[in-house]
Amino acid sequence: MTDETLLARLARTEAAMAHLERNFDDLNAVVIDQGKVIARLQKRLEELGKTLESRETERPAHLEKPPHYSP
Repeated sequence: MTDETLLARLARTEAAMAHLERNFDDLNAVVIDQGKVIARLQKRLEELGKTLESRETERPAHLEKPPHYSP
């Protein structure tokens, strides 16, 4: 192989590597953002669960679940 061929291959390899590094950084940012969203959703789900549990305990007698209902 000639020096020019090797230099061209090296340039293509460096360009591909730079592209992959950029894609990696972009995907990493997406994963971090998704982790934050998931954490917020989990917290909200816990809050809603607690709210629902408190409403279940406050249910008036005439609104009790029927006997055939079982969770």
